[in-house]
Amino acid sequence: MDPLPESFQKHIESLLASVGPANSSAIAAAGAAIGRSVADGGVLHTFGSGHSEILSRELIGRSGGLICVSGIFDPGAGVAENVVGYGARLVERYDRRYELRAGEVIVVISNSGKNVSPIEVALYAKEKGLTVVGLCSLAMSRKAPTLHPGGRKLHEIADHVLDNGGIPGDAAIEIEPGVRAGPTSTLTGALLLNQLQLAAIDWMRAHGHTPPIFLSQNLPGGEAHNDALLARYRGRLSRSF
Repeated sequence: MDPLPESFQKHIESLLASVGPANSSAIAAAGAAIGRSVADGGVLHTFGSGHSEILSRELIGRSGGLICVSGIFDPGAGVAENVVGYGARLVERYDRRYELRAGEVIVVISNSGKNVSPIEVALYAKEKGLTVVGLCSLAMSRKAPTLHPGGRKLHEIADHVLDNGGIPGDAAIEIEPGVRAGPTSTLTGALLLNQLQLAAIDWMRAHGHTPPIFLSQNLPGGEAHNDALLARYRGRLSRSF
C-alpha cells in the first residue's frame, strides 16, 4: 500500500486529468457568457462561503487572469452560512456598493451545493438578470438534502454547472473505516475556474476583443498596464490592487 501522500497524488492526478474534459461543454458555454459580458464592459462576480471563499478569491487580482473580477466576501467566514437571510443581506449590501448588472456573470461556489448563503446569492443574482455559474460536487449535491427553505440546491438554480468531480465529504483517501483525508475540491475547483476564465479570454479573442488581462506588477510595465485597465472599473471592484 502506498503512503498516504503518494496515494493522494495518484488520486488527484487522475481526477485533474478527467475533470476538465467532463466539464468542457459547460466551460465553453459559461466562458462565452463571461466573454460577452466583459466585452460589453461588465464585471465578473464571485462568491463562496466558508472554505469555498478560497476559490472565490482565486480569480481576483491574479496575474494572468481577467482584471475585472470582484468578490462578495463574508466577514463571518461562513459561520452563519445557513442562517436564512444572511446570504441575501451580504449580496444586497454588495449590490448597493458595487452593483450587480443584468447581463453580467456570477460564479457561486459551494462544494455541497446545499447551504443557504450560496443559494440565496445565486437566487438574488438571477432576479437581477445575471447569468449564474455554479461550481460544486454533483455527487454530493445530489445526495445531500438542501438547507434552503425553497427546497432547491445550487446546481438546480445555476444556468451553467461545473462539477469538481469530488465525492460526498470531499476527502478522497480512506485512512480507517469511515474516516477519510485528502480533500480534492480546491485543486479541481481552481483548475475549472482557470479553464473557465481562459474560455472567456478565448471567446473574446475570437470575436475581435482585447481581454483585460491582469499582469504581474513585478514585470516591466505591469503596474502601469494594470492601473490603466482598473480605471475602466473604478467603483465596481470589491478589492483594489
